[in-house]
Amino acid sequence: MTLFWSLYVTVLTLGTIATLTWILLSTRKGQRAETTDETVGHSFDGIEEYDNPLPKWWFMLFVATIIFALGYLVLYPGLGNWKGVLPGYSYLNNETKQEFSNGQPGWTGVHEWEKDMAKADAKFGPIFAKFAAMPIEEVAKDPQALKMGGRLFASNCSVCHGSDAKGNYGFPNLTDADWRWGGEASTIETTILGGRHAVMPAWGTVIGDQGVRDVAAFVLTQLDGRKLPEDAKADPANGQKIFAANCVACHGPEGKGTPAMGAPNLTHPAAFIYGSSFAQLQQTIRYGRQGVMPAQEQLQGKDKVHLLAAYVYSLSHGNASDAEKEKAE
Repeated sequence: MTLFWSLYVTVLTLGTIATLTWILLSTRKGQRAETTDETVGHSFDGIEEYDNPLPKWWFMLFVATIIFALGYLVLYPGLGNWKGVLPGYSYLNNETKQEFSNGQPGWTGVHEWEKDMAKADAKFGPIFAKFAAMPIEEVAKDPQALKMGGRLFASNCSVCHGSDAKGNYGFPNLTDADWRWGGEASTIETTILGGRHAVMPAWGTVIGDQGVRDVAAFVLTQLDGRKLPEDAKADPANGQKIFAANCVACHGPEGKGTPAMGAPNLTHPAAFIYGSSFAQLQQTIRYGRQGVMPAQEQLQGKDKVHLLAAYVYSLSHGNASDAEKEKAE
């Protein structure tokens, strides 16, 4: 903020408070001290107003608000470039003279958050560091680590994957053995750190409506082993030919998926996060899908992601007890 605007804000703010103080005191000074039965001389709907002063406690409330405002403006920013004299906000760390991220002193909401984060890092940093040095498989066996990972999951992951980690529509179940990108400990951590972007292209315009029905029928009957609806007008044999020509590059010749590409195993109904009915399969094949798992490295940091990965790994590898899962929920 330039000097002109800083002075403008300061003068306007202090001038407003001074004007309100003058109005309050001058109107109070002109009022009679004693109560009376006289009215102010007008009525509204038969109601008249006595010509009595405001109660003293009411007047003192106005005085208190003015004092509070002046005190606030001394402690906190509010007068142009004034940073406030609130103790502890000259540096993020007064002992090491570490500055705030913006290099400016004084209280702000961001500085308050930075102080809270620094305090939390000092308290919990060594704990996170201890688990970060351990293999995920070992962390997944530690009760304290699972509790911490469960809380992180509940705060950051449950909105998509559910509080029980069994997934919602469009989001995979993390408690079973069906992994789109692989369920190894290191792969889970990689997924959480960098996120994933899965793309199922739309095939409706390529193979036509009949082709969509035929491929859906093939996946449903030949790969998944279920029956077609009675009124389905589809040819699974033709669907197999279309699948071999267009789908095996991602899903493999047997439809068991390719983890390196995020292509699901089509022989397991649980792998269909968008539904596995004949109609839902057609919807997916015709219009495609765009699945995004947001990267968490910048949001959580590597140490917390390590704990998250261990917790998620434990859900499908039998190392988290039911009680620990319930606590995370």
